[in-house]
Amino acid sequence: MKNILELVSIDFNKFIGRELGTITILKELGRGNRGVVFIAFQKSLKRQVAVKILPKVSATTQQQQQQFRDEAEIIAVLSHPNIIPIFEMGEENDFYYHVMQLVSGKDLDTVIANHLKHPVPARRLIPLEETLGIVIQILDGIQYAHEEGVVHQDIKPSNILMEERTKRPLIADFGIAKTVFADTGMQKGFIAGSPTYMSPEQAAGRQTDKQTDVYSMGILLLKMLTGKLPVRKESVEEILLRKIREPDTFLTMLPSEANPLIHKELERIILKAIRADILWRYKDSKTFREDLLAFREQVMKQQAVHKE
Repeated sequence: MKNILELVSIDFNKFIGRELGTITILKELGRGNRGVVFIAFQKSLKRQVAVKILPKVSATTQQQQQQFRDEAEIIAVLSHPNIIPIFEMGEENDFYYHVMQLVSGKDLDTVIANHLKHPVPARRLIPLEETLGIVIQILDGIQYAHEEGVVHQDIKPSNILMEERTKRPLIADFGIAKTVFADTGMQKGFIAGSPTYMSPEQAAGRQTDKQTDVYSMGILLLKMLTGKLPVRKESVEEILLRKIREPDTFLTMLPSEANPLIHKELERIILKAIRADILWRYKDSKTFREDLLAFREQVMKQQAVHKE
């Protein structure tokens, strides 16, 4: 599953300096599965914004072009403090583009990796209370999206941006999201997403729904609590096959074995979120979030008792 931007040779520097109405593209910020993101300046409102561009030469199929348009239309109907808002969508002779809020901060994957570099072993993971706060907020945003009929389908740390000043997590990249109200071009049997965070049903190309995002959030939570997921070093194809044929063997050890500080109740929550059988998985993000809130309250009470 190659990034479509890797399929062609493109000089992205040629976009720098381009003007889109009152917006001027300044510099490249990063690349994702469905476009390259630039920092730009909006002269009319005197603010910096993010511009996501999909060159037409890289959008080789009608499906890819439609997915890029769908992403903007999907985000446009979502208004939540933990979802990055989109301001505008447009098309030039050689590319399609979205104009979005520019988030000052790093993605969650980078935050996790930076903690692992800390010289003090006890500080190589994001503190538990902070982790729970981040995940609870993301789940709130996901639940809101689900209530609006949108399933993200690609929840992973690199698609969560952490606002530097407020430490608020924002969900990004709805490039392969689906909506229950319309066909967004994702066909049955078509596999897209990130294998490590992908649910077994998504890996198999079966019908996906809100429980797919629940699974991805369970893996994301485990990644935050361990720094490095307890999984085998396998190729994309091998991971997909394991998710399809032996999904219960994806983890090589229990969460509490990967990190002995993980409480048994928290381990139960994680394992319920990532159950291969959707009948045993959390039915939605709300119940997952409620259990985490209850666990956090339990931890805070225990901490208060120890302080007395």
